[in-house]
Amino acid sequence: MEYVTDMSAKRAELTPGQVAFHDVEADSTLTFADVDDRANRLAHALKGLGTAPGDRIGILCYNHPDFFVVLFACLKAHLVLVPLNWRQPAAELAPIMDRAQPRLLVHDGAFAATATALAAASHLPRIGLGPGAKANHSLDRLIERAPGTRLGAGRRRASDTWYLLFTSGTTGRPKAVIQTFAMAWANAINIGHAIDLTSADTTINFLPMFHTGGINLYALPVFLAGGTSHVVRKFDADATFDLVDRGNVSLIFGVPTIFQALSLHPRFAETDLTKVRSWACGGAPLSEPLVRQFAARGANVRNGFGMTETGPTVFLMDEASVTAKAGSVGKAQLLTEVRLVDELELPIEGVGTGELQIRGPGVTPGYFGDSAATRAGFAEGGWLRTGDIAHRDADGYYFIVDRIKDMYISGGENVYPAEVERILTTHPDILEAAVIGVPDERWGEVGQAFLLPRSGRSIDLAALPVWCRKHLAPYKIPKRCLVVSDFPRTAAGKVQKHLLKEGERD
Repeated sequence: MEYVTDMSAKRAELTPGQVAFHDVEADSTLTFADVDDRANRLAHALKGLGTAPGDRIGILCYNHPDFFVVLFACLKAHLVLVPLNWRQPAAELAPIMDRAQPRLLVHDGAFAATATALAAASHLPRIGLGPGAKANHSLDRLIERAPGTRLGAGRRRASDTWYLLFTSGTTGRPKAVIQTFAMAWANAINIGHAIDLTSADTTINFLPMFHTGGINLYALPVFLAGGTSHVVRKFDADATFDLVDRGNVSLIFGVPTIFQALSLHPRFAETDLTKVRSWACGGAPLSEPLVRQFAARGANVRNGFGMTETGPTVFLMDEASVTAKAGSVGKAQLLTEVRLVDELELPIEGVGTGELQIRGPGVTPGYFGDSAATRAGFAEGGWLRTGDIAHRDADGYYFIVDRIKDMYISGGENVYPAEVERILTTHPDILEAAVIGVPDERWGEVGQAFLLPRSGRSIDLAALPVWCRKHLAPYKIPKRCLVVSDFPRTAAGKVQKHLLKEGERD
């Protein structure tokens, strides 16, 4: 695939009057024709503000349908969008701004102060999105005043950069991952085939749009298929249950913290979860107890695996095997090749455990402005090094074992924290666990566990080692345990273990 069409223009041509986005908070809608018209006019306006092809446009906002208007305007005007993490203060965003060097900054009212601070440092013009976003320009006014003539983006090279996503930073060192048009289409095919996506489908868009999940799971694939996304500013359990109760959602994709929140909500027991035809989870493994809890309510939540670098869809579990293969992420989807390699990067055939490597049109070409990281990230033959240890069973199903960097050695034995965490979450009092390796004079390293208790329960730390001995080899049992009220997390719900190691914990 050398070229792609103008995505919003083609969708508007096919189904102009169908609803593309429903803004739940404002209770307003945009049809596919509306989205394309707004994007076309905004592209004219951005050109009028002096942007040139290849320039970056920063955006800092809660979820909003106009995020996608800006995204498609960048496609038309040959610009590159840079979504910024609204969870980060200006001090943490400043180095990202320095790296991306945007020409303009779009923001909503909620983050006007942060945007003002960022823009002041580099004298950036700001564009306000939505009510209360005082800025140099108003997005709505720019669109109203711009000509409606077709800009004529025409074909775009599939390999062109469309937007940049900064990695979630579980290591504390985020990189700018290049996202191309080819990656968007590969993901749409991979996830679309996996969930039988059609124009009749509807989804709820609550994952943050500075994250690949907020854009690609499922909003952009649903848009390309002609379906509808219900957009909420950020995750809200009641809003989710409202939409499910009304039968307005056929597809839900979330991260484990969202499924955890839904399972703990009073409405979980009374809501008919079977009104949603497909449930899926990614970002981090959904624990087996949660998988079985949802399955008991008629919702087979399918674990998947992907990365910002893979667009993201790589694996998704088939619904029929959700409980029988609990813990598995399934098999690689249509446009993705995967392999396991040993310490010498030699391929492992059949049943085995090794580093997972990925190749295909959904894989990023590299990291913006960082050729060293790009070279280090790929093995010979174009295989992306994931840094994840995975296991393939006799049926060809894959299980993510752990991050290579998270493994520690205790008394000469390799310990994978993810395995220990999975066992700990089967304890009746433990909702979630995070395990890290810490120095020990006798064993070299031992496990330290951070434990989040279930609501209304308390964890007996003195009795926990006895319970662990029934389920874990002695060298895997954490030697130190600490009860916490929450964890530092990425947008995907992953625990930021480097912060636990640095002592930034409850």
